[in-house]
Amino acid sequence: MSSEPTLSEIREARQLIAPHIHRTPILSSATLDREFGAKLFFKCENFQKVGAFKARGATFAVLSATDAEVRGGVVTHSSGNHAAALARAAVIRGVPGHIVMPDNAPKVKMESVMRYGGLITFCAPTLAAREAAAAKIQAQTGAALIHPFDNWAVITGQGTCVLEVLEDLPDLDMILAPIGGGGLTTGTAIAAKAMKPGIQVFAIEPAGADDAFRSMQTGIRQPQDHPQTIADGLRTGVGEKAFSVLHRMLDGVVTVSEESIITAMRKTWEVMKIIIEPSCAVPLAALVERKLDVAGKRVGIILSGGNVDLDRLPWQTDR
Repeated sequence: MSSEPTLSEIREARQLIAPHIHRTPILSSATLDREFGAKLFFKCENFQKVGAFKARGATFAVLSATDAEVRGGVVTHSSGNHAAALARAAVIRGVPGHIVMPDNAPKVKMESVMRYGGLITFCAPTLAAREAAAAKIQAQTGAALIHPFDNWAVITGQGTCVLEVLEDLPDLDMILAPIGGGGLTTGTAIAAKAMKPGIQVFAIEPAGADDAFRSMQTGIRQPQDHPQTIADGLRTGVGEKAFSVLHRMLDGVVTVSEESIITAMRKTWEVMKIIIEPSCAVPLAALVERKLDVAGKRVGIILSGGNVDLDRLPWQTDR
């Protein structure tokens, strides 16, 4: 795809990927509703294939490509969930899946890529090193680059998540989603605003990785310099394609502290009895910090993933 997707294209994407992904459940909690004075609905992409929403975008990007485009396989650079999602999508398509991962990526996410048959190349934990390694593989194999987020097909696939949310809950007032590279939030904003123009869409990110917030404040895409956050999936900067949409469509970006992320993650485990990763906890963290006025509103929260290193939980004092 060469341009910003339409709602009809996102619906077509959903049809293509439907046999290969889950229609994930939406859960609620009376306890959390009382605490925050709102009706909260959690879209559980932690129950998705590969344990994250990334399965949607990667699957659509690979399945919608032409035979000529993927003759040499596919390649990406990713620290985690997109890596596993692309490895799985490559298997579905029957082509090699080359994955460049920084050598400090979470062990649980490295193991997930290997389980799905991804061909891993490790590199230094810098964007320059990741891009250089991916370019080398492209040159050697002819593989098609499937960027983790700055790719219209990936964004289109991610937009299928909120289609399901608003089909099940058409009377929502607000959607909250985490933001790193911006693929999920961009797909969400496009689909949600087309389906229900009055709905509010907010992106949430760690204060230690606040390029989206700064970008929205200035109107110019800002660099992500030395992100410091336990939310490893949100350490990437917002992509050019994503920002071209988000600066027009988002109702705002909210930043949250590391302490609130940990609180929200643990609260979800303890109250809802489901496992989410730190990157997934940032929308609830915004409510913990009372950063958004949700009183009396119906709020959809996208739980983006549940891949956690169980040996290094953020509330463990000996980590």
